[in-house]
Amino acid sequence: MVAVTGDENSEAPAPTDSSGTGEAIAAGDQAAPEAVTAERDEDVSERDVTAESADDAAPDPGEDEATPADLEQESEIAADYIEGLLDVADLDGDIDMDVEGDRPVVSVVGATLSELVGPRGEVLEALQELTRLAVHRQTGTRSRIMLDVGGYRAHRREELADLGRKVAEEVGRTGVPQRLDAMTPFERKVVHDAVAAAGCRSESEGEEPSRRVVVLPAEEAAVVMEPAGGQG
Repeated sequence: MVAVTGDENSEAPAPTDSSGTGEAIAAGDQAAPEAVTAERDEDVSERDVTAESADDAAPDPGEDEATPADLEQESEIAADYIEGLLDVADLDGDIDMDVEGDRPVVSVVGATLSELVGPRGEVLEALQELTRLAVHRQTGTRSRIMLDVGGYRAHRREELADLGRKVAEEVGRTGVPQRLDAMTPFERKVVHDAVAAAGCRSESEGEEPSRRVVVLPAEEAAVVMEPAGGQG
């Protein structure tokens, strides 16, 4: 059953620390810039999740760019796969297929779908990976398809963009770096974009699933990029 529906929102749980200590790290915690890795999460057109739990992969150099027909085919395969999962789990849900830019998007909308999202969207991330693998198995190419359930990602995007702006404003005012709670690649991407738009810079530290965003004052970029010993 495939039905086109409007946007839906669902409540999203606040991020918590997944480091195993049971201690949540608030946005106000400080972090030494030297402890931050130089790697930045790329866009939800970003790095691939297939083996590394990153959110997305840009197409490999030399790969043919997906055509609208390719994206539509990926959406249909994904929709069929998700519909089969819903049948097995005996869950009701309508499936909405769309394309955003060069990415197919499949959304599942229903009243009893919180089980498919899970704490901090962890179940949703796993389902997205399974869906991408199902698409890859039929098409032979890696898919960047985005799966949403009950409007979770749309709601979370708004929430995290607001958080990123507020933290960037505080860091810009105080000059003190701020370390956020552990987040998924999708969540970190949203925060990175919001921080950059607010005039600060951000990087990621740690390993999955405890990888988190550190927000730094904009002027620190010049310090980091300066050659060691003044040599250029």
